[in-house]
Amino acid sequence: MQIYEELKARGLIAQVTNEEEVRELVNNGKAVFYIGFDPTADSLHVGHFMALCLMKRLQMAGNKPIALIGGGTAHIGDPSGRTDMRSMMTTETINHNCECFKKQMERFIEFGEDKAIMVNNADWLLDLNYVELLREVGACFSVNNMLRAECYKQRMEKGLSFLEFNYMIMQSYDFLELYRRFGCNLQFGGDDQWSNMLGGRELIRRKLDKESHAMTITLLLNSEGKKMGKTVGGAVWLDPNKTSPYDFYQYWRNVGDADVLKCIRMLTFLPLEEIDKMDSWEGAQLNTAKEILAFELTKLVHGEEEANKAQSAARALFSDGGSDAPEAPVSDEDFTDGAIDILTMLVKSGLVASRSEARRAVEQGGVTVDNEKVTDIKKAFTKDDIGEGILLKRGKKNFKKIVVE
Repeated sequence: MQIYEELKARGLIAQVTNEEEVRELVNNGKAVFYIGFDPTADSLHVGHFMALCLMKRLQMAGNKPIALIGGGTAHIGDPSGRTDMRSMMTTETINHNCECFKKQMERFIEFGEDKAIMVNNADWLLDLNYVELLREVGACFSVNNMLRAECYKQRMEKGLSFLEFNYMIMQSYDFLELYRRFGCNLQFGGDDQWSNMLGGRELIRRKLDKESHAMTITLLLNSEGKKMGKTVGGAVWLDPNKTSPYDFYQYWRNVGDADVLKCIRMLTFLPLEEIDKMDSWEGAQLNTAKEILAFELTKLVHGEEEANKAQSAARALFSDGGSDAPEAPVSDEDFTDGAIDILTMLVKSGLVASRSEARRAVEQGGVTVDNEKVTDIKKAFTKDDIGEGILLKRGKKNFKKIVVE
């Protein structure tokens, strides 16, 4: 099976223009393609994960990826999928986030001469002359057509700033610049980016009369990949300092039964023939599939050693001692009058985000210490109580070993 057919079989392609030409480019390793990443945080998250995996797959098939960091468009903010205006970031914050993205992407994509390249659209967007841009690019866009785009329609009732209205023009201009500078002939993006991508394709056609060389594919990123990026506790980050390898593993270990095989197809590099055999799995076998998913993705992001540690720690949940549980250290500052209360332990361990959430967890009977339920929110433990470590659990699948630093 060639790469384009594999992408379709894995459920990664939602829409495509000029399908035969796209298939020809991709299958013959002639695609110079880009995917954009707006640096709105100092870490990529699992909502970006599908795009990174796609770039890796296509590079392995001989195609050339361009990772476009939106250092310029981040000054405006993408209105797609939002109900209000994104907070404005300083240039210093944007530049810091861009550097963080670069380091994380290098785990997925091979950069270098004649390999993948990483560019920042700040290099051309921030130096644009406004009047020249209006004359060169603005004349190519119909306001009526722009207002019909889904990314704008959903914001019209609550208000759409003129600043954000320019985002489509900026993203379209990116494609034009990438075409001019690097011969970029293909763009990928989530289904919420479809209107912006068509804008770029049309701009190249209008400016360069090269429609056949300005093609687009959209992935099923918004409805699938982006919803993967959020959990009850917040975003799941690729940075191990923001989401530990264990928590990353547990996130995928806890996906729903209906989603596990879909995630394995889209995100792992296991052969499709092997995945197809799992289609008939049910009951306890789905738990095995979840372990496979969690291990493969943790290995991809954090390395095999961390994946093995996370898997051992997760399995320790079902053992009595929990000796392999991930540790959550507490320090002298966390003790008051020689003891640390249960709410503080829950917050310090990362099992909850706040003391109010910790209080609810205790009151609802969802917290145990060394397999004994804790129902008193004032319950406290001395250093002697903790000893070499105690196993703190919230619910059935989230646990940490509390140790004193």
